[in-house]
Amino acid sequence: MIMDIKKFEEEIKTDLHRFLVGVGRMDEKMPECPDLDEMWPVIESAYLPDGVKEFTDYPLVSMGWIMFIGMALAKYWDEDWIKYSEEGGEKIYLRLRDAKGYDNLDDYVLYDVLGLSEEEAEKTSSVVGECAARVLSAMHHSGIEPGTAEAVRAYEAGLHQLYLMGVAMELNALGYHMTPLNPADLA
Repeated sequence: MIMDIKKFEEEIKTDLHRFLVGVGRMDEKMPECPDLDEMWPVIESAYLPDGVKEFTDYPLVSMGWIMFIGMALAKYWDEDWIKYSEEGGEKIYLRLRDAKGYDNLDDYVLYDVLGLSEEEAEKTSSVVGECAARVLSAMHHSGIEPGTAEAVRAYEAGLHQLYLMGVAMELNALGYHMTPLNPADLA
């Protein structure tokens, strides 16, 4: 069976978006942040060797950590994107990973980059865990044979959406709310 990866990725996007709206972590309208969208190929390339290595034993970590990276990049975008974009996606990822090691990337992002309280960090970790579990479940129920090129493409599609949802969650937390324009406001 050959899977339509674009359709699979769109289904993941819809599910994650619906979930995150439902738990109040993002608005109905997805944010647009071309700077961070453009950073994805570089982030993906830097992250894949670590993510793939961890996937067999720790699939939820392998998938969830990319969401934390998306959150960190959204925070950097808000703070001083000119400075951070000049550093480049690969260096940003390596700095995030190496600050406390891959295993502690979540804590580093939650506490050191985002500056969350313990309570908010726990809530955020729970949401990330649920998102990663949803993508993993979608992969398991897709009928894709593990270890195939198609499975890798599905994994990459899942990572892409998790990254984008991490970006969207943090933009929302920073106060960027995407609401439809009211024509009366334009007058």
